[in-house]
Amino acid sequence: MESKIIVSAVSLILVVGVALGVVALVRTNQPGDSGGGGDLNAHTKAVKAVCQNSDDNKFCVDTLSPVNTSDPNDYIKAVVKTSLESVFKALNLSDKLIIENEKKEEPTKMALEDCKDLLQFAIDELQASSILVNDGHGHNPSERAADLKNWLGAVIAYQQSCLDGFETEGEKKIQSQLQTGSLDQVEKLTALALDIVTAVSQVLASLNLDLNVQPSHRRLFGVDSNGYPEWMTGPDRKLLADMSTGAAVTPNVVVAKDGSGQFKTVLEAINSYPKNHVGRYVIYVKAGVYDEYIQIDKKKKKILMYGDGPSKTIITGKKNVVDGWKTMRSATFSTVAEDFICKAIAFENTAGASKHQAVALRVQGDRSAFYDCAMRGYQDTLYAHAHRQFYRNCEISGTVDFIFGYGSTLIQNSRIIVRKPDANQQNIVVADGTIQKNMPTGVVMQNCEIMPEPALQADRLKVKSYLARPWKAYSRAVFMENTIGDLIQPVGFLPWNGNLFLDTCYFAEYANTGPGADLKARVTWSKGVLSKADAIKYTASQWLQGGIWLPATGIPFELGFSKP
Repeated sequence: MESKIIVSAVSLILVVGVALGVVALVRTNQPGDSGGGGDLNAHTKAVKAVCQNSDDNKFCVDTLSPVNTSDPNDYIKAVVKTSLESVFKALNLSDKLIIENEKKEEPTKMALEDCKDLLQFAIDELQASSILVNDGHGHNPSERAADLKNWLGAVIAYQQSCLDGFETEGEKKIQSQLQTGSLDQVEKLTALALDIVTAVSQVLASLNLDLNVQPSHRRLFGVDSNGYPEWMTGPDRKLLADMSTGAAVTPNVVVAKDGSGQFKTVLEAINSYPKNHVGRYVIYVKAGVYDEYIQIDKKKKKILMYGDGPSKTIITGKKNVVDGWKTMRSATFSTVAEDFICKAIAFENTAGASKHQAVALRVQGDRSAFYDCAMRGYQDTLYAHAHRQFYRNCEISGTVDFIFGYGSTLIQNSRIIVRKPDANQQNIVVADGTIQKNMPTGVVMQNCEIMPEPALQADRLKVKSYLARPWKAYSRAVFMENTIGDLIQPVGFLPWNGNLFLDTCYFAEYANTGPGADLKARVTWSKGVLSKADAIKYTASQWLQGGIWLPATGIPFELGFSKP
């Protein structure tokens, strides 16, 4: 039949790489599609197909039309290249603004320095994306697509975080200079790259083409018959086996306030990380209250840090916005390195409800995992800043937007403790920063208990508490298989500012129980109850590609649903 899809030199429109593998996307043969005119027609149709669901169709077409090809792989290359140029332009502008504003108050200088750091992280992500795009053959397409979207989503996270830092009226001029100077363009171009990857994936799915192509060489993220990632080294396998059986783990360094370890502070132990270290670097933090501020930089990869339990090993601080610190700088503990694992430690910010934004823990590094930990604060307790993050058997407490950020976050089997706010405040658990529809980001809460702290118990029905509110245009929060207490308002979700983002945010629920899970009075602009087929997209296997990296953490996890 004429409409049959055939593969030939005439009917082939696109060779779809998406930087991921070799897959042919074909169309029906049409009269007159031969010669140069046919090539032009193929290019025009390819651009139109890729751009049809983009939020800014004209920008998409205008950007891709000069890329004289019908291969979306080349479209991504071009857009990533242009976005990288825009980030470099923004970085140069940030240097210029730092010099121009050197006499400004300290918070403004902090925001500019943070912005410069974030732009350098964005360059790293785009350069990694460029390598992925240019070296995509022989890899599992679904994994490559997930990595690409993960990195591109992080670029937008950094761009937005840079702008978030300029909060006061006096800083708005600098924010505007950065936006018009190139940051708005960075967001538009990076979002366009995400749109292209998403569009091609959808076309391939509609044609039932197999995305799980087996490569010709050993897969970087393969899992062997014992459930260990194939890339895991022998020492790491032994470490993981010891941890899973409860055997004593020999740390590289020990921290103890009483002097019984190599170091008395956690920061000293972090700074002892050897240059060019290979494998896990294990830090044991003995019981004690460590009043210090810590950041793990991007070069200190694969740290495993463990303590004697969140009631015994506590890292504490009290920096906050009211006292002059930017939100990012208020964090007691920050980690931007990949593959960070933490067990049995508490992170605190004791500034209190009246001090507003005051972060206890900021997590930016990809494939970060926390087990049996506590994050205690009030407003902005856990800053899930960027990339894939997993929390299991943790305690997370706070008041206003106390789980927030731009990451792809899954919180599983944990206690979410809502605290008593100031008299003029109300509680919101989640404020997600997804600002583009194809960012693979949001907060998923699975098999958790959402409950009041004892100090709120008596007033839990008077103090208004909500599950989430839309901080950015496409804010995403999914609650599934949780036990939700009666402290949560029947409407469930709170607007951010009037009708802002109510038509684009994505708040949904699946198989929750408890008095706060009653859906009868939920706001009409939430997505309501998910089907099981839709909810499975937010389990660890699909949401975090957890089957690839969670086995290497030694942390218990559910790849699918927690309950039958």
